[in-house]
Amino acid sequence: MTFIRALYVSIRFWLTWLGFAVAFVLAYAFPVLLPLVQVALAVFGLLVLIEALLLFRPTGPNALFARREAPDRFSNGDANPVTIFLESRYPFRTPVDVIDEIPVQFQRRDVLFRATLSPRESQLIRYQLRPTRRGEYRFGALNVFVMTPLQLLKRRFRFDADQMVPVYPSFLQMRQYELLAATNRLNEVGIKRIRRIGHSMEFEQVRPYTPGDDIRTINHRATARRTNPAGIELMVNAYQDERSQPVYCLIDKGRVMRAPFEGLTLLDYAINASLVLSNIALLKQDRAGILTFANEVNQVLPAERKPGQLQKILELLYRQRTGFLETDYESLTLTVRHTIRQRSLLLLFTNFDTANALHRQLPYLRRMAKDHLLLVVFFENTELRSLLDKPALTTEEVYMKTIGEKFSFEKRQIVRQLQQYGIQTILTAPQNLTANTVNKYLELKARGMI
Repeated sequence: MTFIRALYVSIRFWLTWLGFAVAFVLAYAFPVLLPLVQVALAVFGLLVLIEALLLFRPTGPNALFARREAPDRFSNGDANPVTIFLESRYPFRTPVDVIDEIPVQFQRRDVLFRATLSPRESQLIRYQLRPTRRGEYRFGALNVFVMTPLQLLKRRFRFDADQMVPVYPSFLQMRQYELLAATNRLNEVGIKRIRRIGHSMEFEQVRPYTPGDDIRTINHRATARRTNPAGIELMVNAYQDERSQPVYCLIDKGRVMRAPFEGLTLLDYAINASLVLSNIALLKQDRAGILTFANEVNQVLPAERKPGQLQKILELLYRQRTGFLETDYESLTLTVRHTIRQRSLLLLFTNFDTANALHRQLPYLRRMAKDHLLLVVFFENTELRSLLDKPALTTEEVYMKTIGEKFSFEKRQIVRQLQQYGIQTILTAPQNLTANTVNKYLELKARGMI
């Protein structure tokens, strides 16, 4: 039974049988062809038998080895590498077909790879998977179909059954921003270099001048000491930023955050941006915390700077799910008032489609803005923007464009209304969310508002 389950026939086998069927039909009309067709059929049967012996007899069940190598966890919204290791122990050249049973969440049926292995050769097959939902992803078996150079029969090998890989918020994006921050290259991902307006009076060190430093901080005595015939090396005083300021990401999980964009929901974009911002805040010596809410406040992680804080944030964000209920801002305001006692920067990730939607929640936003620095982050409708940028050629398109202009105007009106009450705002496309949020945080920090 094991032999039968592992034996498959190729398309070449069936095409050959089709050729024999045609040949026998022709032999009925031309009897002289019948002996030739019979001999060819006998030779074909012998070749099939020899090929079966070659596939199943040389080294038994260990004739081929394969292994899937995937990361311990996937990063949501990013391309994650998967590697398949193949090793042939056959004494002849073997074409192989590799079918990897990837998790059902990807809804792909095209993960088929073809390779040719020389005798006792090893080979790597690399591909990438981009998940768009957090949670547990289960791989099935790794199926390898081995053939001889005749390619009439196939022998199937199965490896790595039932491998589970969790999908976490985009930690790859977080590491990218962390690396660029460490090498002073954040401008490559859209982070602006922001000149600090003023500084604290706590002196830190004297260091060489770099472009963008405030020329008012030049230390003339240190510069004079470093001057030599080769030229002048400017030295500046460096001051320590204000540290240990609480920074909270308030993440709305209501129905408005279920809207999709490029496979990810707005909630996933907010979660990925929150993870990056929390890491940047910790690197800036601030304290980072998370609060999630929908029809009620779900989880609150107090802002801390402890060594395991980032891992706590990652685990909390991994478990978040959005629902279809309306968001309760009254419950959010009460929780913020009783839980967050120290003045903090609150980044509220939500979405307002109309001015009426804002008016219902505006009293609660103003109440939070009295005690904290509130930054409301909501999203542009990118499909609406593409509609507005396209010329209207028919009456229907003119009508649709007029409606689109109305919604776009309401978005801009929401920004103005929030700013009238001293509430900071970011209106951004989902793909620019992380860069715009980090830019705003660094701007507020440079202006000494937190």
